[in-house]
Amino acid sequence: MAGHSKFKNIMHRKGAQDKKRAAQFSKLSREITVAAKMGMPDPDMNPRLRAAVLAARAQSMPKDNIQRAIEKASKGDGENYEEVRYEGYGPGGVAIIVEALTDNRNRTATNVRTAFAKNGGNLGASGAVSHGFERLGLIEYPGKAGDEEKVLEAAIEAGADDVESDLGDGDENPGLHQIWTSIESLHEVAKALEPVLGEAEAVKLAWRPNLKADVDEANAATLIKLIDVLEEDDDVQTVWGNYEISDEVMEKLG
Repeated sequence: MAGHSKFKNIMHRKGAQDKKRAAQFSKLSREITVAAKMGMPDPDMNPRLRAAVLAARAQSMPKDNIQRAIEKASKGDGENYEEVRYEGYGPGGVAIIVEALTDNRNRTATNVRTAFAKNGGNLGASGAVSHGFERLGLIEYPGKAGDEEKVLEAAIEAGADDVESDLGDGDENPGLHQIWTSIESLHEVAKALEPVLGEAEAVKLAWRPNLKADVDEANAATLIKLIDVLEEDDDVQTVWGNYEISDEVMEKLG
């Protein structure tokens, strides 16, 4: 298991991904509002807003909630959130990037620093680890969207740069297709894929590690705890890492 999105499958297996829906919707709403404020309040004219709306739909967020979040931006209501990125190292020297939307930088920085310190890591300076990642576009489809050959063929035809497929092993781990693109072509590729594979589960900007770090059994449990604590913070939107946890290690952790 590797990176950010496949980590979702790990958390499903371990039963630690049962977050309150209200908290999840709050983060999705925040991203929609910020995206709408930064550009046009029309998803068709605002790529970031379109990605945020797609992410909300993928989590079964009601249409009314989505519309309210967009209208909040149009009316200038609500808090003014600032985008902040934190970089640091987790157990075993794993590189981690944390992206947040916050109305209080001091609070968020303290929470993130504490999470690292209490879970075998340490927060670094800006740019400490991001040089080891590429900023790319990422389109995600569930395993049921098609087999590897079908998804690969569709991705090539749509102009994608790379595809990674995890076929999964049942209902708890249904598999995932990750389709990588340049930032500039993200939404063109996503649009081209829809007629073939349907609506994507996620369309977003992502941090892809250039090299992945194998995590042994001694560090895996602490790393999972660190990422879980970070993702549960209200201000944190996404957590990315260069970790690779083998199925054998996950089985030993139970």
